[in-house]
Amino acid sequence: MSFPKQRPRRLRKNEIIRKMIGETTLSVDDLILPLFVTFGKGKKIAIKSMPGHFQLSVDNLAKEVREISTLGIPAVILFGIPEHKDEVGSEAYNPKGIIQQAIKAIKSKMPELIVITDVCMCEYTSHGHCGIIKQGDVDNDATLELLAKEALSHAKAGADMVAPSDMMDGRVAAIRKILDDNGFSNIPIMSYAAKYASAFYGPFRDAAESTPQFGDRRSYQMDPANSNEALREVRLDIEEGADIVMVKPALPYLDIIRRIKDEFKYPVAAYNVSGEFSMLKAANQLGWMDGERAMMESLISIKRAGADLILTYFAKEAARILGSGK
Repeated sequence: MSFPKQRPRRLRKNEIIRKMIGETTLSVDDLILPLFVTFGKGKKIAIKSMPGHFQLSVDNLAKEVREISTLGIPAVILFGIPEHKDEVGSEAYNPKGIIQQAIKAIKSKMPELIVITDVCMCEYTSHGHCGIIKQGDVDNDATLELLAKEALSHAKAGADMVAPSDMMDGRVAAIRKILDDNGFSNIPIMSYAAKYASAFYGPFRDAAESTPQFGDRRSYQMDPANSNEALREVRLDIEEGADIVMVKPALPYLDIIRRIKDEFKYPVAAYNVSGEFSMLKAANQLGWMDGERAMMESLISIKRAGADLILTYFAKEAARILGSGK
């Protein structure tokens, strides 16, 4: 049966019908907002490459999390900017470190807000890499112990979930073991399972002050050309105990999100990263596109590809639109 009996436009003729037959739904419940927490007091430092986002000191988190909660956003993920950095990233697992303080502050004000913590070393090391450096490269196995200590310190501070982003082999198993051995078997792990060596991280490295001081991260992050490798990485993380697997970045890797969802039928998160955010913001400021529509189209495409959760710097803006019924 074909035209003229079949006319797909019949179901597009008004907004109500389009919503009724929509195949993909984006909800505030899908969103996770990244926050950058810095040392000191009274700080709210604008991130120039990411309009509307700031490095916040712990004392300024209260107002931010109240707004987040009011908007209905269920979760945040925290990134720390310590006052002191060293070769082994010791502030990452300091019980009184910046993230450990931030977790306690948020949970004391908004205990119902889910607090996820990024587990990595790059924000805390003086060299900006994601682990211990030996002979000019990150030593995988030496780094595992420190990542596990960091995750445990977050759990002890009250984190609801930990999210290792380092891409070291075996880190999910190491973190799962230390959490289980210390009475935190109920803390989920959201692994950055398929994390690509991407140019789209530029603004984040500005925000988190984590640019490598030499070389790059291609010896541990994935090659953008590879798809089958992502499935291998995800399978390993699931076998090691990951509860949610993540693809990062999101928009250039929608095919990877779909392949992972179809292959594993497992909870999938996607990180709509800083470069994806900043590009749309810049284009909107220059009048080259409708930023609001482009934002919502981008987020629905990530959801349509198979993501259950979306980490995005657009979370507050999207939540306002979703809450208004637009």
